[in-house]
Amino acid sequence: MERAELDVPLTPERVRRICDYHFGVGSDGILEVVSANGAEAEVVIWNPDGSTAELSGNGTRIAARWLARRSGEEAVRVRVGPREVAARLRGRDVELDVGEVEVDEPETIDVAGEEVELTAVSVGNPHAVIRREPDRHEVRRLGPLVENHDRFPKRTNVQLVRVDGPHELTIGVWERGAGETLSSGTSSVAAAAAGVARGWCESPVTVHLVGGDLQVELADGRAVLTGPAEEICLIELAPEFEL
Repeated sequence: MERAELDVPLTPERVRRICDYHFGVGSDGILEVVSANGAEAEVVIWNPDGSTAELSGNGTRIAARWLARRSGEEAVRVRVGPREVAARLRGRDVELDVGEVEVDEPETIDVAGEEVELTAVSVGNPHAVIRREPDRHEVRRLGPLVENHDRFPKRTNVQLVRVDGPHELTIGVWERGAGETLSSGTSSVAAAAAGVARGWCESPVTVHLVGGDLQVELADGRAVLTGPAEEICLIELAPEFEL
């Protein structure tokens, strides 16, 4: 959504209504384009619960695809909060220079009486990477407990990771403000960064998610994320849907 085209500003309540799968459009979030000038844009990322995110790898790639089509340029820049990222179209894929990634030392926290070892990672937004089978039931059970743990006062994204090979991971994602999700760009970066730092795998890393594969390259504390982004439809909210 472009802010300039909205009759009223987005609010947490309006975002929740639009993202509702039963009574709204249905979405894992909203990308609000604050401004766009040529091949540069500023974007606010809304979660479906009405909160905002510091960064979204998939969301930023989607915004980059939209901006590239709008500007006619293959290389664009998208600002999300304090972070500005460069993106380039590679056919149906978008290559995103995510920037700096910080990986903490492994730690153990008590989760409802269970000792859980995790690696905290910052990709501009917070992540908790846990090495265990990414079974859907386990993602839905453990995800919200870790997301809202006292260790993370601003909540966190959670990844359950299985190591499939020297350059392959499979992950299940519980996303802060969205819940279980089929794909997440920053979660893929966080899982790959933790995997490389802890010796589970080596860069480049193919990350398998329910929604498809993403590629992560890591070097000198920075990450490049590559994956598809495609426009599937245009939606116009009817007057009956009062924002």
